[in-house]
Amino acid sequence: MTIRYGARTPDQIESKEVKATSVGAWSKSFTAIYETDPDVIAAVLPPPLQPTGEPLVRVSIATVDIGAGRPPFGAGTFAVQAEHEGTIGNYPLVMPMTTEQSVVGGRETFGEPKKLAQIVLDREGSKLHGTVSRLGITFLELTGDVKEELEPPAERERVDFYFKFLPAPDGKGFDTEPSLIYCRRQENARKVERVEGEILLHESRFDPVVDLPVRRIVEMSMSERRSIQTGEIVSRVPSEWLVPYAHQRYDDMSPIGENAGDAKT
Repeated sequence: MTIRYGARTPDQIESKEVKATSVGAWSKSFTAIYETDPDVIAAVLPPPLQPTGEPLVRVSIATVDIGAGRPPFGAGTFAVQAEHEGTIGNYPLVMPMTTEQSVVGGRETFGEPKKLAQIVLDREGSKLHGTVSRLGITFLELTGDVKEELEPPAERERVDFYFKFLPAPDGKGFDTEPSLIYCRRQENARKVERVEGEILLHESRFDPVVDLPVRRIVEMSMSERRSIQTGEIVSRVPSEWLVPYAHQRYDDMSPIGENAGDAKT
């Protein structure tokens, strides 16, 4: 009899998250880039990340095909452009996912700010509509109309910045100094379409993306693409730099408790 909670052999132990992301999976991604206010970008970036000369936000709503006869899962990103020691990349504020597996692996391995969400991406002819909802609130919505098919770009590398940390059990700071992670993605696309549409940000106290207003849409596209990612720790970050921003990753459920009254059990 095999005890499945028992110890595993070295051959059975592997990081499935690293293995999966180093192979790459095809996704259908509705992506928009827009300009917001420079002071807003500066306000959400923890040190040592710095704003760039362009106050850009990258938004995507996607379905990811993981193959092996399993259904696709939904994935999203809401990220601001940032710079670290000459490297320009994106700093995600929230990465909604529809499955527990995609949330846990990314958060624990790479420090990705993933949260469970409901994601819908529909296409009817040239019409596109994507939504992201959490805790009963639809906080992000993309709508668009496909205008033309474009030549797929050459393979390119995209960098995301993550901070990997765990809160200390006494509620004061972190277990140890956080790590700044570079997640490098080698992306290639087999189909890209230009889209004209709208970005709608809705109020949510748990996912306050509405605080980053849309000033001008730079581009919108629908693509079929694959990315292969690798992560590395590039530096340690003093805890005091990151503590004021740790709330970005966690839902403050206290308003629900307050609204529920002072009933005691």
